[in-house]
Amino acid sequence: MIGCVESLNLADAFVTFVAVLGPQKVLLSVVRVSRGRSVRNVRLVALYAAVAAACVGAACALAAPWIAAFFHITTASVELSAGLVFFVYAVGLVFGVHLGEEPENGHDGHAAAGENSGENVLEHPVSSGLRDLLLPFIVSPLGVAAAMEGSLSAHDWKARATVAAAYAAVAVVDLIAVLAFTPLMRRAHPISLEFLSRLLGVLLIAVGVAVFLHGLSTLGVHLAGPAR
Repeated sequence: MIGCVESLNLADAFVTFVAVLGPQKVLLSVVRVSRGRSVRNVRLVALYAAVAAACVGAACALAAPWIAAFFHITTASVELSAGLVFFVYAVGLVFGVHLGEEPENGHDGHAAAGENSGENVLEHPVSSGLRDLLLPFIVSPLGVAAAMEGSLSAHDWKARATVAAAYAAVAVVDLIAVLAFTPLMRRAHPISLEFLSRLLGVLLIAVGVAVFLHGLSTLGVHLAGPAR
C-alpha cells in the first residue's frame, strides 16, 4: 500500500490514507448511525470517533516495530488479515448486513416526539454510535494495515511521525466531510442509501482482494499478470 518510505513526505502519505480511510469509506456508515439521533449527538459521535481514529492510527504508526515484535507479525500478515476482514465486511454491505453495527430496531425512528430528538435511542446515543463506527472508521482494518506497513517500512522516527501525522490529518478530513454532508444525506430516502451502500460494498470487495493479494506478493508468492 505505502511501500518503502525512505523518501516519503506528508503529501504522499496523506494521499495514501485518503484512499484507504477517506470520507468515501466512512460517510455512509455515519449517515446510518445518524438515524434516530439528534444533530448534536451525531456531531459528538463524529468528533469522538475522529479523535479516537487519529489516536489509533498514530499509535499504530509510532509503535509498529514493537507491536510487530511482540505479536511476531510481519507486514505481509497484517495485509492478509486486513484484506480478509475488509473483504468480509464488504460482502456484508453487498447483502445488506452491516457488521459491527447495532440493529435498526435499537432506534425508534418513528417516535411521535420527533424522530431526531435523540430520546428514542435505547442506549446512550453517543456510546452506541461510537460502537457502530468501530470497524469502518475508528479501527479500520485498511487504515491500521496501511499505518503498520508504512511504519514497518520506515527507517527513522521522522518517517514514522510523518505516517502518524498523515493518518491524523485524514481523520480530520473525514470529520469535516461528516459535519458538512451528513445533514444533507440523512434526508435522503433509505432506499437510495442502501443502494449506495451496496454499490460501495462491491467496490470495497475489490479493495479487500487487492490488499490480500498484495500481502501474498509481499510473502513472495508469484502472481501471474494479466493475459495478453
